[in-house]
Amino acid sequence: MMQSNDFGFGTQIRKSPYFDATVRWGAKGFSVYNHMYIPRDFGDPEQNFWNLVNDAILCDVGVERQVEITGPDAARFTQMLTPRDLSKMAVGQCKYVLITNADGGILNDPILLRLAENHFWISLADSDILLWAQGVAVHSGMDVTIREPDVSPLQLQGPKSGEVMKALFGDSIMDLKYYWLREVELDGIPLIVSRTGWSSELGYELYLQDGTRGDELWEKIMAAGEPFGLKPGHTSSIRRIEGGMLSYHADADINTNPYELGLDRLVNLDMEADFIGKAALRRIKEEGVTRKQVGLVIEGAPLKGPNTTFWTITKDGAAIGKVTSAIYSPRLEQNIALAMVSADIAKIGTEVEVSTPSGLAPATIAERPFYDPKKKLAAA
Repeated sequence: MMQSNDFGFGTQIRKSPYFDATVRWGAKGFSVYNHMYIPRDFGDPEQNFWNLVNDAILCDVGVERQVEITGPDAARFTQMLTPRDLSKMAVGQCKYVLITNADGGILNDPILLRLAENHFWISLADSDILLWAQGVAVHSGMDVTIREPDVSPLQLQGPKSGEVMKALFGDSIMDLKYYWLREVELDGIPLIVSRTGWSSELGYELYLQDGTRGDELWEKIMAAGEPFGLKPGHTSSIRRIEGGMLSYHADADINTNPYELGLDRLVNLDMEADFIGKAALRRIKEEGVTRKQVGLVIEGAPLKGPNTTFWTITKDGAAIGKVTSAIYSPRLEQNIALAMVSADIAKIGTEVEVSTPSGLAPATIAERPFYDPKKKLAAA
């Protein structure tokens, strides 16, 4: 059995409360996300995909750090961080939001949770929003407290995840609607549970509020899930690319704006509230964008794994964009990708070429998401 010190890890990169449990359950490799280790290898990634879409997987996503915003001005301050209109966001609701800078660039694409009237969590993708929010607060004149609480999420995802949740929490958990949250306890372990996740499948996130009980929580969930085929796993690149879900630093970054990604629905320029980037996003909307995100089907032999660099896309020999995320989907039996291309060629059916590590490959611009575009599986 591998011990955590076999990996030669130091102390400057944090481990989640589930770290030792994941090693015990077969984690073979880790990546770094939000200055923490995240398990990225439980064996064959294709088997991990099938475990997810046929049964259920449990993923350590303790790296999704929470930025907690509290205080009398918490709601007003949280609205200032995002172009999405939060005025109708109820206590107990979650929303997918973008955090933008003064130029309209995307700093993060987190899930926002409203735990109480003046109590929010921003559940982060991979960037330092705690520092951003604390910096924004300094001269805001608002009465807010911004900190990182002792909270570590797990993702329980897949069609059988509801059955596992029922085994853990009883039938009443079945009332939890898509993108809503609930405060619960499991044998005295304090949790917030939400119907969210990074898989485009039915799924839940369990936010542990006591880091000393990570091992215990992991084992309880795995034991409850055994009759339903629950396996330890990692967030599936195959499934999230099929679902057209963004990976921050790959498909979006500080130089990407919401309109390039087709995420206009997350921007409300008409609301009264001011937010950072409002003027810039108004200008970008008026002027139009020069590039757009598209789906891409790449011909040729199945890709051996995800791309580790951005691949150049050409048309008639001229560079017109880049592949940001590519993978082979065993379900679709195609190489699929998310890409950023010149707006003038971003039409479905346009034929281009991609410089892959094994040479130039023909590719065609396609609809995204590639699978279950209406998110019927996740929202069911």
